[in-house]
Amino acid sequence: LSAYFAYTKSIRKMIYTTNAVEGYHRQVRKVTKTKGAFTSDMALLKLVYLATRRIEKKWSSPLHNWGLTVQQLAIKFEGRLKLDIN
Repeated sequence: LSAYFAYTKSIRKMIYTTNAVEGYHRQVRKVTKTKGAFTSDMALLKLVYLATRRIEKKWSSPLHNWGLTVQQLAIKFEGRLKLDIN
């Protein structure tokens, strides 16, 4: 728990906000549960890929304070997050 509070408030909010992830999983389950069985792992992978492409079209709103949050992440994890500032 102390590691969690070492992050800034905006990063902590990003960590514990799972609504987007749960919504994505719900939509993928909705597509895959209608199929009884898959002929191969590749068939399942293709179905999830196509569902993801359709779901991505609905993602239109950016994260609140994303600019500040990504800068803080770049400082915290120096060298692991590449920012393209052009």
